[in-house]
Amino acid sequence: MNSARLVRAAVAAVLAATLLTACSSDGDDNAVPRDWIRKTYTATGVDWLDPDSTPSEVAQAIHAERTALDRASGDRTEFLRYGDDMVTVSPHRSGSLIEIEDYRNGYRRHKQHLTYWPDPNSASFRGGGPGEGK
Repeated sequence: MNSARLVRAAVAAVLAATLLTACSSDGDDNAVPRDWIRKTYTATGVDWLDPDSTPSEVAQAIHAERTALDRASGDRTEFLRYGDDMVTVSPHRSGSLIEIEDYRNGYRRHKQHLTYWPDPNSASFRGGGPGEGK
């Protein structure tokens, strides 16, 4: 009886781990390449820093790693849209500051530069995550 419970618990744990891995944002083709950004740039709390490159160069490198759904720029800042997240790359001293945030929050902060991106507060916005708006 105990061995049957252990087997069921082990199977449940493996299935849960598999589901969590499958649902993680870095495995999604429309997700921000978070792991790559973490490995490539210097962490500064919740953001990352590239001390030597311009925002345009950093945004191009991130876009080359995983193609963004859309890209915009304004006021020397670059914006990359990935599903329900966005990356903002802005000037910082001699380099660039990289921020990853929820699309709704980022859109609210920078909507003056994102004039042709979909408004996440409109009725027609479906988001970008799996199963969103269906």
